[in-house]
Amino acid sequence: MQTYLDLCDFVLENGEDRSDRTGTGTRSVFGYQMRFDLSQGFPLLTTKRVHFASLAKELLWFISGDTNIKWLVENNVRIWNEWPYAIFKDSSDYNGETMKEFIERIKTDDKFAKKYGDLGPVYGKQWRDFNGVDQLQKVIDTIRYNPNSRRIILSAWNPSEVDDMALPPCHAFMQFYVSESGKLSLQLYQRSADIFLGVPFNIASYALLLHMIAKITDLEVGDFVHTIGDAHIYKDHFDVVKTQLTRKPYPLPKLIIHGNQKEIEEFKFEDFEIVDYQHHPALKAKVSV
Repeated sequence: MQTYLDLCDFVLENGEDRSDRTGTGTRSVFGYQMRFDLSQGFPLLTTKRVHFASLAKELLWFISGDTNIKWLVENNVRIWNEWPYAIFKDSSDYNGETMKEFIERIKTDDKFAKKYGDLGPVYGKQWRDFNGVDQLQKVIDTIRYNPNSRRIILSAWNPSEVDDMALPPCHAFMQFYVSESGKLSLQLYQRSADIFLGVPFNIASYALLLHMIAKITDLEVGDFVHTIGDAHIYKDHFDVVKTQLTRKPYPLPKLIIHGNQKEIEEFKFEDFEIVDYQHHPALKAKVSV
């Protein structure tokens, strides 16, 4: 994953310091691209521990079309908790509840979860119902029946619904490409990228999606190409990013998908196995909301 470390170093050295929506401040560059050959291993960052279970379960949640965090918190995934909690704190129902108390109510109170756990029409909604179109299934069908198409595209950015989302899509647009040699590649356009906290998850998540779709379409995996618009490091992440840059990457692990899945909905978390994942200790940083 030297490719990722090169991104960190490039932004620290060449980025411009900017104010941002969260008030934290960032150092950013506009326009950056990384390429990962998935035949060389699964791109799970090794210079810190990345929690594969969380990103895999989040991906399955996207695929299901769900937009409420209830299923995520029931499965110990905390990725999305900050945004609905912030909305709840601004409501008249807030009485000083901590994040832990908020999540417990999401787990145990269906009425509360319906009101405060829903994120609006975020990724899962757009993937499976973009103004009535199941984009994910259409992508899969096109890969199967018209693999030379230059229109194998899925967009999470829906202008008619973006203002109703708790967080507008960061990873907004993807395109698939089937080579003559039978390899499936995926390019992601990410409009906004939190390099330390978000990007390692994004790389592994879309690499996993590529593996899943390749399996059900009887193709080999090719490249995951990650194109970023605003690539930024939050100012309160500078020190931890510099610590990470002192670490030497380990060889990449391998992904094994067990089972004989034929459709995208058939995958379960238990089907995924990460083999030989060596990593440096975890590094923590604050999420800017």
